[in-house]
Amino acid sequence: MMAMTQTCKILARAAGKQHVEPGEFVSCRVDFCLANDITAPLAIETFKAIGAPKVFDRQRVALIPDHFTPNRDIKAAQQCQRVRSFAGQMEIENYFEVGQMGIEHVLLPELGLVLPGEVVIGADSHTCTYGALGAFATGVGSTDLGAVMALGEVWLKVPETIKFVYHGALKNWVSGKDLILHTIGKIGVDGALYKSMEFAGPAIDSLSMDGRLTMANMAIEAGAKNGIFGFDQTTADYLRGRAARQFEPLDADRDASYESVVEIDASEIEPTVALPHLPSNTVPVGDAPKVMIDQVVIGSCTNGRLEDLETAASLLDGRQVADGLRCIVIPGSQSVYLEAMQRGYLESFVKAGAVVSTPTCGPCLGGHMGILAPGERALATTNRNFVGRMGHTDSEVYLSSPAVAAASALTGKITHPGEVSS
Repeated sequence: MMAMTQTCKILARAAGKQHVEPGEFVSCRVDFCLANDITAPLAIETFKAIGAPKVFDRQRVALIPDHFTPNRDIKAAQQCQRVRSFAGQMEIENYFEVGQMGIEHVLLPELGLVLPGEVVIGADSHTCTYGALGAFATGVGSTDLGAVMALGEVWLKVPETIKFVYHGALKNWVSGKDLILHTIGKIGVDGALYKSMEFAGPAIDSLSMDGRLTMANMAIEAGAKNGIFGFDQTTADYLRGRAARQFEPLDADRDASYESVVEIDASEIEPTVALPHLPSNTVPVGDAPKVMIDQVVIGSCTNGRLEDLETAASLLDGRQVADGLRCIVIPGSQSVYLEAMQRGYLESFVKAGAVVSTPTCGPCLGGHMGILAPGERALATTNRNFVGRMGHTDSEVYLSSPAVAAASALTGKITHPGEVSS
């Protein structure tokens, strides 16, 4: 039998086949699916149109109102009301709203609901985040998600795989965010179009789970169908006592065939910034323009985890945010919020002149909690910086790691964290 990549092996098992090849269309069993307050209402309409009496498995469907919640306005409240009502009718166990919720792609790994070797389908493009755990995870439209909720199946074209091998040790202040920004800058926003991005190498082996989740999250920013990491001790340690059910990881065969292999010397990568208006428009932080920024956002499904807040707090503690700059910190879940509070990070943020929000996607998609006016510039740890992404079409968004964001909040301009660290 021909050797397979990690993605091919997962899809083959889900399709009940011994072997699949890139380009093949398969119908796969879905292990877990999810939607949020923006995407779920339309999925629910599709579900009802199908006429299914119940969801395929009430333990394997998650509904998480996180984009415009706490309710931004009446329309957002109505959207959440529809989702809440459907979750109750279907007796869906994994419904998380204000008080229990988090940003979906922070919350679900945290709760052990997305697991290695599984097929995870979400009505959100950043569902690819769960590839950090060795799952095949990808986003679909709401209509497709409605069918998945009813049938527990999805059809897919098996993607080719590009393997990215990162060599060397990371410099100080360089994180998973810098690795993925550098990579997207290298291949472009369509450099992995409908491909699987498989991440490997010594620098990946030493990367924390939070860093891996950040990298997998932004695979879609290179056009990828999914991003994926092999199962190792870091994965096992993360899931110990956390996994909600039994799982069986699958890794690539040693002699698997790849469309291409990209070798990257990670030891040469500097803290990296994406300039407006594409995630691929990247430069080392030292080469970024010295423009003044109006707002810094630290959070999102990309960088709202505990490690991210720890890094930001280490730089902001005992210092003050630059005059005239708005610094918004958004923990990715209630658990992250509580742990950050217990460790004193939130106190550091507030004393530094930042504000701390309840978990929400908020400003990332120009929803609420930090909208930009014409001519304003923001530096954010989010994943997209398209025209008008965070507010007015005449505003600008720069992307960075939490370290660069925190350092820049102190100076009011894009700054290398090494310049302000004690």
